[in-house]
Amino acid sequence: MEPIQVLLCCGAGLSSGFLAQGARKVAKKKGLNVKIEAKSETEAVLYLPKINVLLLAPHYENFKAKFTELAKPYNVAVGVIPQKVYGSLDGEKLIELAVELHQSRQENH
Repeated sequence: MEPIQVLLCCGAGLSSGFLAQGARKVAKKKGLNVKIEAKSETEAVLYLPKINVLLLAPHYENFKAKFTELAKPYNVAVGVIPQKVYGSLDGEKLIELAVELHQSRQENH
């Protein structure tokens, strides 16, 4: 499996940084080739050419349409992290969401 490059996006990248850290541990433990980084909303656009999945923090849900449009030329799947996953820093559920979005993007393209 090719590595899945995932970018988490929130205000300053801090809270999503903790979530990314937990998700990296889960990916490593399960032997999944998933690379996860967290950046601020302002930096996210710069990473679109390098990623497969962009996950927005729940409080950035209103930016989903904007990011979906920006991500189209790069075939990047865009999703919103459920509040429950974000609030509990559930790295396992985050990985599941990222892989699911990536696979559905691949199938539809």
